[in-house]
Amino acid sequence: MAILYSLVARGSVVLAEFSATSTNASAIARQILEKIPGNDDSHVSYSQDRYIFHVKRTDGLTVLCMADETAGRRIPFAFLEDVHGRFAKTYGRAVHTALAYAMNDEFSRVLNQQMDYYSSDPNADRINRLKGEMSQVRNVMIENIDKVLERGDRLELLVDKTANMQGNTFRFRKQARRFKSTLWWRNVKLTVALIILILVVIYVVLAFVCHGVTLPSCIK
Repeated sequence: MAILYSLVARGSVVLAEFSATSTNASAIARQILEKIPGNDDSHVSYSQDRYIFHVKRTDGLTVLCMADETAGRRIPFAFLEDVHGRFAKTYGRAVHTALAYAMNDEFSRVLNQQMDYYSSDPNADRINRLKGEMSQVRNVMIENIDKVLERGDRLELLVDKTANMQGNTFRFRKQARRFKSTLWWRNVKLTVALIILILVVIYVVLAFVCHGVTLPSCIK
């Protein structure tokens, strides 16, 4: 059996555990729970003789298993992921306040079943291999997106040029309207000046013909 021992804990408080063989795995597991630094999520492994203790901590909930070193890492961590999901879904927020071994009677059977499945059922490895292939495809997709993002400077430059063209067009239209308005006022001023000039010429002619600036002979 590849996976020989497992537990679920909150910090150093063990909520459920199961051992498929008589070992000191439980004592070592508690030492590991005390040893894990901080409260951040983590995926780590610790070696002890020919056994490996794999640990997954997510959202304050720690799932640990002891497996034979020949089991590798893919299957044990797939087991931990599965157990974490089942435990969180079953007990919800109760895991944050539960006492030690509060879920042991019920969930130890689940640990036993899943340990047996991931240790002996070949479908477990097929499923995990498929997940790994899907993960590789996802990584390729991300890589392709990163390559596109590397052209961001070119796209930004193109956007800047487009924005500059739009800005130049706006300024040209504004200047054209301003020039048109200036030209219209200039024409108005010229027209008024021409009218005044014509009136002055007419007045001068009338003053000459009428013998004075007050147009005395013409007013009679």
